[in-house]
Amino acid sequence: MVVRSVQAIFLSVLLSIGDVSWGADSRVKLQPLFPGKHFSAPVALIQRPDGNWYLVEQTGVVQLLDSAGNSQVALDITNRVRYGGERGLLDLALHPEFQRNGRVFLSYTTERGGQLVSVISELNSLDQGRGLDRASEREILTVGQPYGNHNGGHIAFGPDGYLYIGLGDGGSAGDPQGNGQNRLTLLGALLRLDVDTKAGKPYVIPSDNPFIRGGGRPELFAWGLRNPWRWSFDALTGDLWLADVGQDDWEEVNLIRKGGNYGWNIREGAHCYKGENCRQEDLIPPVAEYSHDLGCSVTGGFVYRGKAIPDLKGLYLYGDFCSGRIWGVRVGEAAQLLLASGKRISSFAQDRDNELYVLDYGKGEVFRITTR
Repeated sequence: MVVRSVQAIFLSVLLSIGDVSWGADSRVKLQPLFPGKHFSAPVALIQRPDGNWYLVEQTGVVQLLDSAGNSQVALDITNRVRYGGERGLLDLALHPEFQRNGRVFLSYTTERGGQLVSVISELNSLDQGRGLDRASEREILTVGQPYGNHNGGHIAFGPDGYLYIGLGDGGSAGDPQGNGQNRLTLLGALLRLDVDTKAGKPYVIPSDNPFIRGGGRPELFAWGLRNPWRWSFDALTGDLWLADVGQDDWEEVNLIRKGGNYGWNIREGAHCYKGENCRQEDLIPPVAEYSHDLGCSVTGGFVYRGKAIPDLKGLYLYGDFCSGRIWGVRVGEAAQLLLASGKRISSFAQDRDNELYVLDYGKGEVFRITTR
């Protein structure tokens, strides 16, 4: 998740001070979407079909916002959520047929019997989605977490209609349980589920999942991840871009392939972890990476498919939580620094016109990415 440690906070302050002078040469700028509005620990922003927004607060609250920023609480599950550090209400996803069926999916952490648990659940909307019905909640999947960090937590529906779920390696540091390279666990992986089953089950396995016939947990779509924090599908091509938070030295961006192994904890980014010699075969290298000289916790974004900034067309935008830098990259090209914002970038968002937004965790603000 975005909050890594006290050291990360200090690094954030130091880097943001150094970034201020970069603004004059930036290719883009951030414009407040809801001027004067501040939210508590915002981690996700999802636009509804009617143009209004759901804003997810890590504390356990979902706000419903109109275009003017007028807000009302659509859901409050603070009493169900274990919040703090990298734990909490981490994401919300709308079913592809939300306008017809009102189905909403949540990802959060809770505590049961003294153990931290990641929960993926479904509930129904009320009043055309102005409220979300707490009483209708039905759990889809629960996964025990051995430590309090690296929970992942992002969920989204793909263009294939399946629900994708990102989970970290279980936490601590260096993956002490070896979950990243263990295909028999759901940790350290990207999962893909069919939640539209009518067989009375919370989900079934898509018939083309890579391990449906053995060799790993059938829910797995890709593996070898440390802590996937925000990923998205290209609105034009359907390609799946994923940002994976690093350990000591490197942050990375990956282009996900079905059944792919992305290397953790054999590698961190494109480098052998801890500098030791390591095997390279069958490990998919990142599309982009950056060292901890430039930040400390990557936040994934979107491929820009909007019309307001033609120069960004086809660029995948991503940022860093600590330094506030925002980059853009295409496959096979060097990453471009677009803006040194000084914000604590917890998430990006995309509207129906494929324009992009940034959430600032530090001051609880939402910004639109615009051209200078």
